[in-house]
Amino acid sequence: MLTISGSPHLHSDNSTRKIMYGVVIALLPAMFIAVWYFGLGALKVILLSVGFSLFFEWFIQKYFIGGSLTITDGSAMVTGILLAFNVPSNLPWWMVIIGALVAIGIGKMSFGGLGKNIFNPALVSRVFLLVSFPVAMTSWPKPSPITKTLVDTITGPTPLGYIKEGLGAGKTLAELTPHLPSYAQQLMGQMGGSLGEVSALALIIGGIYMLWKKIITWEIPVSVLLTVFVVSGILWLINPQKYMDPVFNLLTGGVMLGAIFMATDMVTSPMTRGGQLIFGFGIGLITVLIRVWGAYPEGVSFAILLMNAVVPLINRGFKPKRFGTARVAS
Repeated sequence: MLTISGSPHLHSDNSTRKIMYGVVIALLPAMFIAVWYFGLGALKVILLSVGFSLFFEWFIQKYFIGGSLTITDGSAMVTGILLAFNVPSNLPWWMVIIGALVAIGIGKMSFGGLGKNIFNPALVSRVFLLVSFPVAMTSWPKPSPITKTLVDTITGPTPLGYIKEGLGAGKTLAELTPHLPSYAQQLMGQMGGSLGEVSALALIIGGIYMLWKKIITWEIPVSVLLTVFVVSGILWLINPQKYMDPVFNLLTGGVMLGAIFMATDMVTSPMTRGGQLIFGFGIGLITVLIRVWGAYPEGVSFAILLMNAVVPLINRGFKPKRFGTARVAS
């Protein structure tokens, strides 16, 4: 049997399996930091999330969808890790299992499996858990190196949550900022938050690795980060007593995780460079708008899911260049 198709014919040694395991390697620095600062709680959440993501993909394919099993291609493992990176380390075990079921069963397999889902599966699950279990999903263990403690005992707000609550209580930034972690601490991960969002440096290292391996391109992460920096910077320049500076907005919350690992999902992002730049701009803009004027202190997950929904429209507006057709004279 021969497969016949029109030109152009692009040849690459990449495969789904190779790309997905490349993403897993890129996630290892952030995974190490998560376990270092949040101890056995982080390790338990990661193992549960990955294990049950693999199980639910196998179970749904075997007993409901049929076809060849895909649990070895690495996509379910990536979804499991990213889901774990989007929840706190003290999330109850049964909530992690529910999250894995929602990510795989609703976010991915209900659309037909890998390559057919509209929304990022891990973010579908995160938003579901946040709406269903808001207290558990916003109870953040304070980071403490594993050499000091192996148990999560003390909780506190994230930097974004601390600022949001403080401003809502009538305090000024001058009163609040002295109690925030320094930029160095934010860069290294010494602050409360979800497992994968605490260390910007670890995420940047993973992003550089994926760029080097050509797993992702620069357009989406750069456009997201640049938009967040510029928009939050404009607000900060307008009123530095009310709005946090752009560096704070880049280093805290899920901006780095979202821009580098979530928004760049090749299934749920635009195909062309122009479309990817628009996609990234939309994510960055919506993120800042939710952070500043929304009810939640963080808006990255919502921003990515909203922009996932308009990807088909973006692809229609930014179509790839056609080959093999003649130009029609006007």
